[in-house]
Amino acid sequence: MLAWWQAVVLGLVEGITEYLPVSSTGHLILASALLGLDDPGRKASIDAFNIIIQGGAILAVLGLYRSAVGRMLRGLLGKDPAGFLLLVNLFIAFLPAAVLGLLLDDLIERYLFDTGPVLLAVALGGVFMLLVDARRRGRFSVPARWRAVEPTVFDVTPGQALKIGLLQCIAMWPGTSRSMMTIAGGVLVGLRPRQAAEFSFLLGLPTLSAATLYKLVKNVRETSAAGTPNLFEQLGPLPVALGMAVAAVSAAVAVRWLVGFLNHRGLAPFGWYRLALCGVLLALSMAGVVRIGPADGDLAGATRTVPAVAWPAEGPAEGPMGEGP
Repeated sequence: MLAWWQAVVLGLVEGITEYLPVSSTGHLILASALLGLDDPGRKASIDAFNIIIQGGAILAVLGLYRSAVGRMLRGLLGKDPAGFLLLVNLFIAFLPAAVLGLLLDDLIERYLFDTGPVLLAVALGGVFMLLVDARRRGRFSVPARWRAVEPTVFDVTPGQALKIGLLQCIAMWPGTSRSMMTIAGGVLVGLRPRQAAEFSFLLGLPTLSAATLYKLVKNVRETSAAGTPNLFEQLGPLPVALGMAVAAVSAAVAVRWLVGFLNHRGLAPFGWYRLALCGVLLALSMAGVVRIGPADGDLAGATRTVPAVAWPAEGPAEGPMGEGP
């Protein structure tokens, strides 16, 4: 069973980092290790738990952006053309990751959910955001000129949505951050930071919902086939519900804070933070405190065949599918 306070901590980490461009995967790996939850016996369930509590972050955005969601629903009924266009743009941006996610999930878990690839993704993400922010401020060219009227997510074009969706596919590399690629990608294609962030939040609704449902079904099916406990049986249904609830509250606070912060400070602080996080994870990994993937023969987040004598009957565990902000 997962203790209630451990569910609260993981829910806080998920909620705060899901929509921030700092790699929720990296923070959940660190938090799970410090809580002593990365032991082989329940690694698969903890990894699935960390994905499923994204449902709380989804509820936070549904609540905060209920007006935009309502307009999209009215658009489906032909009563709001701008709402319908936003819905179409979100579908366009969601489609590339949905297709590639289904095709490449096992390969990503097998080859990229490992110490070297995850730390490299965290570090490169930091450099990427520093470069994007410098470009936005005119370090490499003329500073971006914004329109006098503040644009909204309803002003995003289908072409911009497709480019953001293609960039989101890079976030399937664990440690990259879905929020980082969609927010920075939005800025790259000409959106203002606030507009890019809000489009990223709304894009998270279908993307995170699909990842949550996929991981839940996968965990239940594979444990049933192997005759081992699923995450609800191993961790308990109440900790899962508690983790989702805490993630919802903390994500709502983080989203409100992020929109204002980006308008005043940009992406650079998050770039520096990611570089510092990479250093911390590297040090703890070398010290044996944090285990990322199958290094040194430990249980991995990847799905791979291992000798029958390597692990108990629970079988190999799986790591998270991509990331959250």
